[in-house]
Amino acid sequence: MPSRPESGTGWPVLTASVPLGAPPTWAVLERRLFDVLDEAWRAFRDRYTEPDGRLRFTGTAASRDGADDFYETFFNWPTLYLLGGHDDLLPATKLHWEGVTRQLSGLGYLVDEFERGYDWFHQGESMLLFYGICAADPADERFRERAERFARLYLPDSPSGNYDPITNTIRAPHNGAGGPRYGVNEEWASYPASLSNMRPYGLPLDDLPGIGTWSDLEDPGNAAAMGAAMNRRLGHGDTAINLAATGLATNAWLYGHDERYRDWALRYVDGWRERAAKLGGVLPDNVGPHGEVGELHDGHWYGGTYGWAWPHGIYSVGTAAVVAAVNTVLLTGATDRLDLGREALDLVLDKGIDGTVTATEMTNKPRWLASLGEGADRPTLLVPNRHGSAGWFDYQPPQLGLSAWLWQISGQECDARRLADIHRRSGYDWRTVREFRDKEEAGHEAPWLAYLRGDNPTFPEQMLRQALAQVGRRMALIEVDDADPAGVHFHHWQWHNPVVTEALLQLATGTPQVLYNGGLLPTRLAYFDADRRRPGLPPDVAALVDGAAAVDDAAAVDGAAPVGGGEPERIGVRLVNLSPTRTRRVVVQAGSMGGDTIDAVSLDVTADGRYPGDMREYAAGPLSGWRQRVAVNGPRVEVVLPPARQVRLELECRRRTGLPRYATPWT
Repeated sequence: MPSRPESGTGWPVLTASVPLGAPPTWAVLERRLFDVLDEAWRAFRDRYTEPDGRLRFTGTAASRDGADDFYETFFNWPTLYLLGGHDDLLPATKLHWEGVTRQLSGLGYLVDEFERGYDWFHQGESMLLFYGICAADPADERFRERAERFARLYLPDSPSGNYDPITNTIRAPHNGAGGPRYGVNEEWASYPASLSNMRPYGLPLDDLPGIGTWSDLEDPGNAAAMGAAMNRRLGHGDTAINLAATGLATNAWLYGHDERYRDWALRYVDGWRERAAKLGGVLPDNVGPHGEVGELHDGHWYGGTYGWAWPHGIYSVGTAAVVAAVNTVLLTGATDRLDLGREALDLVLDKGIDGTVTATEMTNKPRWLASLGEGADRPTLLVPNRHGSAGWFDYQPPQLGLSAWLWQISGQECDARRLADIHRRSGYDWRTVREFRDKEEAGHEAPWLAYLRGDNPTFPEQMLRQALAQVGRRMALIEVDDADPAGVHFHHWQWHNPVVTEALLQLATGTPQVLYNGGLLPTRLAYFDADRRRPGLPPDVAALVDGAAAVDDAAAVDGAAPVGGGEPERIGVRLVNLSPTRTRRVVVQAGSMGGDTIDAVSLDVTADGRYPGDMREYAAGPLSGWRQRVAVNGPRVEVVLPPARQVRLELECRRRTGLPRYATPWT
């Protein structure tokens, strides 16, 4: 039954009264996943790290590439803690960040604990671990000081010189604590055909005289000419992937709302939006030293570092644009700057064709073969990922994570419509959950979206089984791994990291996996253990978001009224206490960063005294109950879960009613 707010909390306290009965399979699997992950991260730590947190590595460092891979090893460990991972996971994660930071400093990659200078496609990957720690423990002043120090590297008055306030550009594609780091990797001073790992991506520049195919790079003179041109053209000026640097500023702003960080991020984003507007909505990938698009590329809007032409196209440009767009919503509470990400995605969607993955040449085919399975043989929507001097090419299925995050952050019809359009044009079954994992630990957006749409009721059990299978496979890989630390590839540890969080984010919080190249993680719901006053679900408690307002938005494509424009949105969540003896108390918060409001909550309650019934009866009798609505008018409610009880809440929420920030309910 609902009760009065506890003294000093200021939020309603609700008590679950519905008996659990037979525990739902999803809840048992979810708690099992927490237990398995707790064993797994410890086994990984014991096998691959030193007592001070660094990775066991004695090999030779590359000139610029590699620092991100060390940090990526632990990228989702803070997320697991935020969801309810073991208490000692957070200090262990901090130990690894600090140990790896000392290790990379010794290898020459870092200056004052931050990347000396590299591209933001890779820096974004390395920052996920840091951002996660900041969100998990905002009271840690050491990490707050680091967050602000790192963000200041890009402010107009920074002695680093990364940012040019006159042209509103970041001066070089490679940048960091050492300032603009002109040029590209030293290993690419000559770019020969023997670079077999880069061959699938084709020529970095496709307009050099006498170099029209990869085989032309077999000539040493051509290889040297390509390396020189890359240093001159790809090693100077601004590039669209630098938009991910706005994550540094947003992360620092979330601590104390220092306007310097917000103002810089918004001005930098607006500079790219203005350039896109001049091109009719096409986001360019390069700006020269004097602030002109195409200055280093014969006037072309394509051709920049990690841009439209090479090596990834929309995968890199689109991700940076969506990361920055999401950041602007956090910084302002408004969605007007989401056009930065929307237009980039719509540009390629409008040029989509039908084709099969198996019969189409594409740079990332192994990923699609794994994620689509038999669906790879069926005609489906393919969009061009890249654009060069010959036009659009490299057709692949759309990356759903980008569109899912626009929908996640806005809750608006246009973003739901984009997903609905992709679904309608897809030739594979969105309901199928396949067992695979890439380094981003993402790619299961389709079956999750189908579940929220009410079209995939077994998804929770399937997804959790898939997650458990991935942990088991990683543990088996660790068991047979006999590699010499002196000779391992930098990705070796990522290939063995057994922590998985995609399933828990989707099911418990109603949120897609984080955007891997530098995204922050504002979840739809967040949980806090009220007894231990820490983030995450309490022990024995499982959570399942089984409905969201954006589902109604998606239905708007078929004529239903959209939710948005300040109207309340509804989020359905089930909470289950599997313990037969212990009461658990969980705080449910709208938005992990506290910027949303719960207007009211509805829940089912049962009549007191009807359960467990007469001990002489073979079964408990029928229960009577009713639906009750409780006013909240705040960001959170507390739910008391007596032993073996459950509750389904329907939260009436409004997004972006206040400024988000890093905080706990008690600070």
